[in-house]
Amino acid sequence: MNSTPAPASARPEAPRLARRLGLFDATMIVMGGIVGSGIFVTPYVVARHVHTPALIVGAWLAGGLIALAGAFVYAELAARRPHVGGQYAYLRDAYHPAVAFVYGWALLLVIQTGGMAAVAVTFARYFREVTQVPIGEPVIAGLGIALLAAVNCMGVRSGGTVQNTLMVLKIAAILALVAAGLFFVTGPADAAPAAAPAVGGGSVLLAFGAAMTPVMFSYGGWQTASFVAGEMKNPRRDLARGLLIGVLGVIALYVGVTLACVHALGAAGLAETTAPASSVMRLAFGPTGATIIAAGIAISTLGFLSQGMLTAPRVYFAMAEDRLFFRSVAWVSPRTQAPVVAVLLQGALSLLIALSGSYEQILSYVVAVDWVFFGLTAGAVFLFRRRAGDDDDGSARIPGHPLTTALFIAAAALIVISTVLEAPVDSAIGLGIMLTGLPVYLLWRRREA
Repeated sequence: MNSTPAPASARPEAPRLARRLGLFDATMIVMGGIVGSGIFVTPYVVARHVHTPALIVGAWLAGGLIALAGAFVYAELAARRPHVGGQYAYLRDAYHPAVAFVYGWALLLVIQTGGMAAVAVTFARYFREVTQVPIGEPVIAGLGIALLAAVNCMGVRSGGTVQNTLMVLKIAAILALVAAGLFFVTGPADAAPAAAPAVGGGSVLLAFGAAMTPVMFSYGGWQTASFVAGEMKNPRRDLARGLLIGVLGVIALYVGVTLACVHALGAAGLAETTAPASSVMRLAFGPTGATIIAAGIAISTLGFLSQGMLTAPRVYFAMAEDRLFFRSVAWVSPRTQAPVVAVLLQGALSLLIALSGSYEQILSYVVAVDWVFFGLTAGAVFLFRRRAGDDDDGSARIPGHPLTTALFIAAAALIVISTVLEAPVDSAIGLGIMLTGLPVYLLWRRREA
């Protein structure tokens, strides 16, 4: 008996998802998967590790280059394997269904669900700040999750339209912040900034490496666009282009925000504030500016939540199609052509974690687990290129491969190691949860047999 399930694309009876997404949708999904609330806050964390404008901006540029290298990797994989589930399918076809299952397991329990729960609560916090509605944050977070789940049950076109709208509004909010910091604030009021705190071990390199952890967390998420490859009109072309355009757009936005914060607050001032975006807007426009940026953050978090609700359920759908998850999760509505059960599963678990208050702890487990799979996915490029008979249409080739791909894998390994050293307990828990997927996979295969 063959223990390897056939890919969903090889089974003609598999439910069909609607191919209704184009290049603009792909680009907005890529950007929406990266840009959440982090860029409005994280610059101060980076400034506490490295204390000069050049190093602060340099960390965001370096992170952008790593993300761009990853985008090139996923662009080639998208051209080679334009299958539903994206990264899940790459891992399944390159290594073994067990590796893909463990990824989907980690996505469901740690990476995606914990992140969405945290973002939902952040949205609720800023929504209350702007509207002053007398409703508790858990209720607002729950309503946000439920509303987006309902939208995505109506079909990929409905989910994509909401995601595109929120992403455009998010870009407008970020551009407003950049303009405020660069053109409406003359510079830090304190001409004698406080002395920078001592760098652990006296090493600038170690400090820069520590700064890269929050930077890469903020850049993560481009890979989720691959999950909806099965619903793109031309995934080989549009997903590959969307990945590159989207990541380049995010780099421009992130570097712009960093320059604005450094210009308005100074390196020392940036390190001293835990809400740099609000501080910049307050300096530029007073209390009105703070309200504007709070609204922008609320929109940004809702957009990130929308993107997660649109993309992640496709992985669980693909797992069920491969008979590695509950078969009901592969059910597609004949009316909307959406994987309704998979969407509701994602919504229910995100809501449960948001209401439980455990999202912050789960979120701390994410970085090491996420980057383990980034490294493995990049390694899939080598395997696919070496296999005899592997189709290659000549599109979306990685520039500088194998060097650039190897450097991305090395960067992924360094980020995992750095995260484990900086937060050994949280990293161990996250990796432990990930590895529990192996016995679950074996039990599922035995059950199906």
